[in-house]
Amino acid sequence: MKTLIASLAVGAIAAAAIATAASAELKAGTKAPDFSAPAFLAGNQFNYKLSDALKKGPVVVYFFPAAHTKGCNIEAHLFSEAIDQFKAEHATVIGVTAGNVDQLADFSKETEHCGGKFPVASDPGAKIAKEYDAILAQKPDWSNRTSYVIAQNGQVADVYSSLDPSDHVNKTLAAVKALKK
Repeated sequence: MKTLIASLAVGAIAAAAIATAASAELKAGTKAPDFSAPAFLAGNQFNYKLSDALKKGPVVVYFFPAAHTKGCNIEAHLFSEAIDQFKAEHATVIGVTAGNVDQLADFSKETEHCGGKFPVASDPGAKIAKEYDAILAQKPDWSNRTSYVIAQNGQVADVYSSLDPSDHVNKTLAAVKALKK
């Protein structure tokens, strides 16, 4: 009986450690790692640099698992529908993915996804996602669905992580608006 209880306790500790590692995204108040990556806007490739975008205002960096997958299609479409609301707050949006990076040019211009309204960046090997602790536990070479609001001073102002794509836009837009207060 003692062995069973000890085994259960060890299992519970291991499960807690895994759960903690899975939700170890950067915390509000920490400095966001600067990054540069090949990106696409309306099918056109350019080099995106976070520090350059922050000169214009706050930035929403949203990590998504892979282009042309159901949840990621929904999330990109929701961001494209709300892009004018982010612009009204002087914020920019960038999607970052390690999955299906060969499809980003098309993904960036298709109206059912980004619609050419905001860029998406390629993160082969999930190097940027690792710096942001936004790795998909089930597939560690892909990024998790984690959204960051980065204030103009480079500090993480808010983070929201959920595989459900439906609230990322609402949560990040509310966080961007809260920066004014």
